[in-house]
Amino acid sequence: MDLIFRSVRIDDAQPLVDVAVRAGKIAEIAQHIDTTAEHEVQGHGKVLVAGFVEGHLHLEKAYVMQRKANRSGTLKEAIAVTAELKPTLTREDIRERSIQVLRALVQAGTTHVRAHAEFDPAQGFTGLEVVLELREQFREVIDIQVVAFPQEGILKLPGMQAMMTQAMEMGADVVGGIPYNDESPLEHIDFVFDLAKRYGKDIDLHQDFADDAEHMTIEYVARRTIAEGYQGRVCVGHLTSLAAVSPARQAQVIALLREAGISVMCLPATDLHLGARGDSHNVRRTLTPVRALRDGGVTVCLATNNIRNAFTPYGTGDLLHIAQMAIPACHLGGADDQATVLSMLTTNPAKALGLKHYGLAVGNDADLVMMDCRAVADVILDLPTRLMVLKRGRVVATAEHRRSVAF
Repeated sequence: MDLIFRSVRIDDAQPLVDVAVRAGKIAEIAQHIDTTAEHEVQGHGKVLVAGFVEGHLHLEKAYVMQRKANRSGTLKEAIAVTAELKPTLTREDIRERSIQVLRALVQAGTTHVRAHAEFDPAQGFTGLEVVLELREQFREVIDIQVVAFPQEGILKLPGMQAMMTQAMEMGADVVGGIPYNDESPLEHIDFVFDLAKRYGKDIDLHQDFADDAEHMTIEYVARRTIAEGYQGRVCVGHLTSLAAVSPARQAQVIALLREAGISVMCLPATDLHLGARGDSHNVRRTLTPVRALRDGGVTVCLATNNIRNAFTPYGTGDLLHIAQMAIPACHLGGADDQATVLSMLTTNPAKALGLKHYGLAVGNDADLVMMDCRAVADVILDLPTRLMVLKRGRVVATAEHRRSVAF
């Protein structure tokens, strides 16, 4: 064996176990493993979990909030501010800030990330090119799925349809879209599906990001998914409009999402900040209905979206911070609800991203995080130090946490 974790907690209902790693894979899990390893870690009852999966993030526009502020706090101004900044972002600038984000992710225990890399005629492919390069450079540290993301729309920009095709030729992993920011949302959706089918790629849409449901198109997306046989291959982020419909319609949409196998990324850091800016009183939460989606059988995930820019002027890249924000905001604080939160950072986004060989089981990749806590249930509550992070069996991050108290 290459490495053995001794006496770690992987299930609160089960005894402590040893977990062995060989050739980048989880080779054995047992109460006691008789063999020895080149490197042994004494867990002393600490928690071992599968690596976190960041399902929706923008690398190339992180850490730019000080360059131009979004003073109204609205989505409209966030898009305008970012559009103004993008032509000024150099390759080296994008690279430096993106690596800063990746470093934070890995230190926080994230082993996979889906990055939405945007491009348009004004800025060209600089951001996408950098993210594609980083995917290769850091593939031994973190797996990066790259989404070809048309932030400024497709149909309304001359040449953008060709750029979307070129992005797929350049090696993007997923076809992105943003129907609500184009002149014809339905034609936008059709273009995305046609392009994805042509290249055999999955789809990830910024979908129905609004306080109301007046222009909601998720039902069209779901029906197109079913018609194309794309069940399980479509993700949507935001989907805040779904919280604005009647309970009866919401139940119908959720049933349709389940049938289509569409995964939903709740993005609380962004959506709480930008949403309901026009409400003068009884201000809405403007979050997708996480509990209803979960209870309706939809794969629902928690993700970061942006870090310190016009869309989200704060953030650390730590998914546990996102979880702690979502617990009160999405009414996930009850004991039964809390038990479902960790999966929204791990197995659910792994399923949404179509990850293979993921999870804490023999034969899977050894993408693991040892936590400085002693109960799996406490991972989302304690914000524990990530003592050790493994990527395919290789230690990629470590941390120490020393405590001292007078009593």
